[in-house]
Amino acid sequence: MACYNQAIVNKRNGIFMSRGKILISACLMGEKVRYDGQDNLITHPVIQGWQQAQRLLIICPEMAGGLPVPRAPAEQLGARVITCDGADVTAAFQRGAECARQLAQQQQVVMAILKARSPSCGVGQIYDGSFSRRLIAGDGVTAAALRQMGIKVFSELQLPEAIAWWQRRLRDEA
Repeated sequence: MACYNQAIVNKRNGIFMSRGKILISACLMGEKVRYDGQDNLITHPVIQGWQQAQRLLIICPEMAGGLPVPRAPAEQLGARVITCDGADVTAAFQRGAECARQLAQQQQVVMAILKARSPSCGVGQIYDGSFSRRLIAGDGVTAAALRQMGIKVFSELQLPEAIAWWQRRLRDEA
């Protein structure tokens, strides 16, 4: 499977410590990859530290799956991912999840911080497919794939929990 590499994956190939890496949604790092061409930049000193230490692997699964920017908004409807105009984009979301899964496996990812509520990256809650902004319990396609691999998955709304988990992991490895 070919993953589209249009500035969606962090290309740094530095030497990393054996303690694992962190996959993070590109939109959270300021990349303008959202469906509407915007970003969801979060600035936090811990994330900046992880970036400086070359711990972060940045990916937009939707772009990795071949979707353009901008694109029609999409939501999960059962096992399918449908745009607001009725197009089925499930295959692109699945390709993007597979790219994220491959990257995570190759780079020894142990934790992911993903965009909340996204049909790709949502963690614990996603929109219900009615485009009415109603939330239901569930994970986005990529979040579910990473979780199935045993990767600890958080949304940016759970950043304090993610930081605490990472710090516990480092203490346990020491």
